[in-house]
Amino acid sequence: MLTIQVCVGSSCFLRGAMNVIAEFENIIAHYKMDDLLILKGNFCLERCNEGTTVKIGEKVFTGIRCEDVNGLFDNEVIPAVFGVK
Repeated sequence: MLTIQVCVGSSCFLRGAMNVIAEFENIIAHYKMDDLLILKGNFCLERCNEGTTVKIGEKVFTGIRCEDVNGLFDNEVIPAVFGVK
């Protein structure tokens, strides 16, 4: 199972982390991937000055906005889950 962590520390929270989480929730539900992914909030991924931080597996992405989530899902999550490049 792949874990997606979204930082919900003070800085990330103020920069839209909850919207990022909501968008991940919507996409996961749309593709019915609840049984393949774990989505969770995480306090401080220590990238506070780089915008909302998302960790997918062991990869860290910074400056993530709600509108970035679809691309991140297509380019990172789908290949990690299904082994597609």
